[in-house]
Amino acid sequence: MLKKLKKLSVPLLSLVLMLVGTKTTLAETVIEKVARTGVLTIGVNSDLIPYSYVNDKGELDGYTMSIVNLIRQQLEKEVGKPVTLDTVEAKTLADRIPKLLTGEIDIACDTPFTWTRDKYVDFSVSYSITGIRLLVPKNSNLDTPESLINKRIAVIPNTVIEKAIKITQPKATLVPVENLEAGLTALKEGKVDGVAGDSILLDGARQKAGLLDTKLVPKAPFASYGVSCMINQYDPSFLRLINYSIVKLMEGYLAQEKSSSGVVDRWLGPNGITIVDPEVIRNFFNYTVITHEQIPPSETK
Repeated sequence: MLKKLKKLSVPLLSLVLMLVGTKTTLAETVIEKVARTGVLTIGVNSDLIPYSYVNDKGELDGYTMSIVNLIRQQLEKEVGKPVTLDTVEAKTLADRIPKLLTGEIDIACDTPFTWTRDKYVDFSVSYSITGIRLLVPKNSNLDTPESLINKRIAVIPNTVIEKAIKITQPKATLVPVENLEAGLTALKEGKVDGVAGDSILLDGARQKAGLLDTKLVPKAPFASYGVSCMINQYDPSFLRLINYSIVKLMEGYLAQEKSSSGVVDRWLGPNGITIVDPEVIRNFFNYTVITHEQIPPSETK
């Protein structure tokens, strides 16, 4: 059934999820389950550099995995015992949301918030900020909405990225591709003029594909959004623990604590796999922190 779900449009996916049904209460919260089993189960996509990917040592690594490990450590404090991570492949929303609803996985990250998704799952605070940009050849002049008129832009259908490009330039020619890798192949073969996507993931994917003769445009994204974790919507205690773990990291980063700065800078800093303007990160983290209770310094260490 899940394989069929991958091909469904957003409206049809919503209908199927309604038929799958949701529970008004959970027989067991994630914290209770982890206390009983010592295992936190995460749905992952191992092809999302720098969020979650297989490194040179064959290990699952990335910024998201660092975030999940902070959540795991907080769970260990909560339940008073060691907690291990169990990973389940869940590359698409058609995989992830049903698995969250049925309890096959406890958490899945790397996901932007949308109101449609929020009908079925709960979202954590965002731990990363990114934007929708284009990957184009270095000699391309596609950097304004006007320049996209009649240009072939690869997009993954039924995504916030496709919607953003339609709004930015309705006269652009949208070329549907199955995934980011297919878009990069189309760009390399000259079948499209640019690939639209999450700028952080685009940068990671182009490095992996060796497309170093490309660039990301424009400087200011067509649209910006946060990247969050999803959980079952009827588990507020686990959601609080996740949010606490993320906000604590942000406070540590803003206070220039080495442990917190190291987590962020390893992936998104000046020497990271992909580079995000530190001022953008600080502003985003600061806004998130001030909208939550400040965690006492003694608890951020």
